[in-house]
Amino acid sequence: MKVVILAGGLGTRLAEETGIRPKPMIEIGGKPMLWHIMKIYSHYGFNEFVICLGYKGYMIKEYFANYFLHQSDVTIDLGQNKMEIHNSESENWKVTLVDTGVHTNTAGRIKRIRKYVENDTFMLTYGDGVSNVNLHELIAFHKRSGKLATLTSIQLPGRFGNIETTEDGTVKSFQEKPSGDGVWINGGFFVLEPGIFKYLEGDMDDIQWEKKPLAEIANDGQLSAFLHRKFWKCMDALRDKMELESMWESGTAEWKLWK
Repeated sequence: MKVVILAGGLGTRLAEETGIRPKPMIEIGGKPMLWHIMKIYSHYGFNEFVICLGYKGYMIKEYFANYFLHQSDVTIDLGQNKMEIHNSESENWKVTLVDTGVHTNTAGRIKRIRKYVENDTFMLTYGDGVSNVNLHELIAFHKRSGKLATLTSIQLPGRFGNIETTEDGTVKSFQEKPSGDGVWINGGFFVLEPGIFKYLEGDMDDIQWEKKPLAEIANDGQLSAFLHRKFWKCMDALRDKMELESMWESGTAEWKLWK
């Protein structure tokens, strides 16, 4: 099963980083966010990727074009114009990099990769979120549902602590990081049937995947939600990047499923 990753957005809320690189190329632990996402899928045996490029997409192309070189020790003989590779390490990945337009919205990007997923079930996710979602359980749930689309749904923790007090101000209970207000939201990590492309007919370049096609799929009763109660984190702002970096450095990165 192929994995489609949306990696073409501008990432304006991370302008400190995205002024010089696409958002999925921002590094956590010395590796691009995109690499971390791909390692999650690879851990479950999914090694064929279709990456939707847009803003500064050439940087992602160059990263994979030189991936083998980046992961190896080399001796370069400038006089003889020769290069010797030592101790090379690489991934068992097949990566298709598709220019889907700098300003194309997400629905348009998905539409443009249709020929690369053909008529097969495929997975889709965003290039800025990591999780320890069990992909095998996700796919099994999708197959049982019989729907065209399944998304992974998550609950964000509350931003502020909850305090319950008596009338005289005595604290009866305190919870530092309560779970959200009961609302489950879209966390990406989709499983999709090729039938979703009928919702992408016409000009989709200015259409957001979640706003129109996905909403229409849901209205037709063809969308299911796999409830994920464990780790999920989106790199939406600089604060998020710092938190992810801290997790990686401290050895508490729950999305690191691989050895």
